[in-house]
Formats: sequence, structure tokens, C-alpha cells
Amino acid sequence: MEEVLNSQSRSANPRTAVVGVGALGQHHARNYAEIALEGKTRFVGVCDSNEESARAVAAKNNCESFTDWRDLLDKVDAVSIVTPTETHSEIACAFLEKGVDVLVEKPFARTLEEADRMIAAAKKSGAKLMVGHLERYNPAMIALRPHVDNPLYFEIHRVSPFPNRSLDVDVVLDVMIHDLDAIQWLVGESVKVSEIHAVGIPVVSDKVDAANARIEFENGAVANITASRIGTEKIRKTRFYQTNSYVVLDYATKFASITSLAPNAAHPLLGISVNRLEIKDKEPLRAEIEAFLDAIENDSIPPVTAEDGRRALSLALGVLDKIETHRNRLNV
Repeated sequence: MEEVLNSQSRSANPRTAVVGVGALGQHHARNYAEIALEGKTRFVGVCDSNEESARAVAAKNNCESFTDWRDLLDKVDAVSIVTPTETHSEIACAFLEKGVDVLVEKPFARTLEEADRMIAAAKKSGAKLMVGHLERYNPAMIALRPHVDNPLYFEIHRVSPFPNRSLDVDVVLDVMIHDLDAIQWLVGESVKVSEIHAVGIPVVSDKVDAANARIEFENGAVANITASRIGTEKIRKTRFYQTNSYVVLDYATKFASITSLAPNAAHPLLGISVNRLEIKDKEPLRAEIEAFLDAIENDSIPPVTAEDGRRALSLALGVLDKIETHRNRLNV
């Protein structure tokens, strides 16, 4: 007999599941299972088209396994969607139309039309829709965010060895989108992008594997972003300048520092100070999922909204458009 829940019990202790338990999805499942042990959710199950993977992850996390996400529609109150980008819109809309709250991994969708369908479905049913821009929950970013004040110029590098995964999208939608979201969040969500310059090339796949973008904002802020998935080392570093200070943020090592100049120093060299921020280490994905569940329990706006996800996607697609124009000139 299907369990009947009132709205209060659903929000305080929602039934949850994960659709897609590949490289990232299995960690969603692990976190939900751990949170369930604390009584903050009831972790129903995992779903994957690969039955063996679904069974294995379910066995590790003491839940049921499914191979068809439709079988979960009436069994859950909230769900993480960690499937290939091309499936996000179809799956999310089906759950949202049922009133199920959804956390969908980045990139939000393949197209703005797909993103808008999800947003419309959420608005119609009243279900919450959150986008998984994980770097917002990196402990270094959490420590830094209160100190950000009018950033002017960014230099960002995000480089990885070839992943042999996430090859359904190019490097811009795969990894650069983290930084495209971050710069818009830090500059200010109301500040519009005025100009995009970008280049990118395929190297070992049939999609863009390395790219560089220059993003200019209407307020004069500028960001140079390099993203590559064919490097020999892992780099996740952001540097930016704001009035009277220089900021270093390293996502990989969870490090953040602010170098500033005391305005009343007798000599510039005497007034330089480096403030290494105190980091409260916590797994970013755990923090993200807890924020999603908190928004459900408190009936509040998710901290990374669907509009945030759409904004990052729109900028990423703009970068890809500029890359395509340049590739046509290069004939590659």
C-alpha cells in the first residue's frame, strides 16, 4: 500500500531518489543515504538505464534500484537528475509536473528552449527547481563570497586531463560553465554581458576540447577564462582584482586569499597584507544537497535557481557561437 503523506511530513522528511548514477550520480546517492541516516530524508532509490550499475549503487546505499525513471514518479517528493544533458528537460518536466522538487545537474539543458520548458513546468506546479552549480559550494568560495566587492578583472584557468567521460558536451558546457556561472554571480546577476570573444578547437574528440573566452560586462568588468580537458595536470584557479585588493581562489586545494593595500600606509610596500581566509571544509556536493533539502523544508527559494542555471547556459551558448564563428575561419 502506497504511503500517504501530508504536506508537512513531505517537506520535513521528503522521499528522495537519484536518477543517473554514473561518475557523479553515485556520489549524489551516497550523500542522500548519509543524510537519511540523520533523519532528514527518506532515500527511496536510484535509477539508471544500466541495471548492473543501478543495483550496485543501490546495494551500497540501502535503497531500491530502478531502470526506468518513470517508476519513481509516484514514489518520491524530491529527486536529483544526474543524467546526460540531452535528457534533463524530458525527465525534469515529468517530475515537476507531478509536483516533485528537482535538483538538476549542470549544464541545465542543451538549449534555452529546453531550460524554459523546465522553468514553466516548475512555475505551473509550484515545485522547486534547483541547478547544481557545485563550485558555489566549494569551501573556498563560501569563505570568499562575503569579501567580494565590485570585481574588475578575472583571470581563470580550469584544466583537466582527458576525462573519457562527459563527452556528450564540449568543454564549454562541461567545465567552463562553472566559471561562467561564478563570474556572473560575483559581478552581480543584474549586470549584463556586453561582449563575448572566444576561440576553441577539438583536439581528441569531435567537440571543442580547449577554449578561451573573454567576457565583458556593461559595468566594465572583464573576465578571461581558459578551459581545457586535455591538460597534463588539474588546475582550478581563479584570480581577480577588485578595488584595493587582489583575490586568489583555488577550488582544487580549497584555498582563498585576499591581498590588499592599507589606504593610509606611508609607502605602498609597507601597506601590503595577505589575508588567507579560514576554510570550513565540507564536501561541496553534501552542502549543495543539504541546501536543496533546506529549501524544501523551509519552503524557500533554492539558492541556485533555474534562472541562474539558464543565465549560465545562455552565456555558455554565446561562447560556443563565437567559437563556431572562429572555427569556420580556421576551417577546423
